[in-house]
Amino acid sequence: MKLAVMQPYFFPYLGYFSLIKHTERFILLDTVQYIYHGWIARNRILKPNTGWQYVIVPLRSHSRDTVIRDIRIHNESNWKERIIAQLQHYKKRAPYFTQIENLIRQVFAEQYEDITSLNHATLKAVSNYLQIERTIEIFSKMDVSIEATKDSDEWGLNICIALGDVEEYWNPLGGKTFFDREKYEKSKIKLLFHEIDLIPYSQKRGVFEPGLSIIDVLMYNSISEVHEMLDKFSLT
Repeated sequence: MKLAVMQPYFFPYLGYFSLIKHTERFILLDTVQYIYHGWIARNRILKPNTGWQYVIVPLRSHSRDTVIRDIRIHNESNWKERIIAQLQHYKKRAPYFTQIENLIRQVFAEQYEDITSLNHATLKAVSNYLQIERTIEIFSKMDVSIEATKDSDEWGLNICIALGDVEEYWNPLGGKTFFDREKYEKSKIKLLFHEIDLIPYSQKRGVFEPGLSIIDVLMYNSISEVHEMLDKFSLT
């Protein structure tokens, strides 16, 4: 089995969904410490004219050592309406605006108290839209016990060992610097690093902004075009 384990991101970029598509089991790791200024409560879309802007989910105050599963959303603010408003400039240029706005509105129609539940819903909605048949699991809700980790690269390893049938563990290329491949090889697990090729697509403007949220990709590309992008990756 091919496994990927990632923290739950908010409408993440194309490479995240390439991992979902090309592995056989995908787990959201929500039992680790929440890190500020990452991609769990925000992502990037285009600004109306030039450059990019953040779309942000406001969070309640929490201590520094709070784990992701305990991060609560500040639902008293009108964050859903604000994000929908930030998308309206796409209507003038993006051929799939209506479909993607409807997708996001359907996700936002539900009430979410914690960030893991919201992000789980966004990932499922996008995967369903793209016809990617994959069960996306939440680690804290799985009946799986793992050994305590000593280093950050052992979360994936210990989950692989606990599941028992993992042959390949896939991780984004960015984690290559802190993974010890030998640890995985000793457990007969092949560690592979996934790198997406972010090929430019038409954003109907002069300068292409790469690596934006999947929202931007979906706005400008058909389902078949998105799959062509998802399939352009390398493994090392």
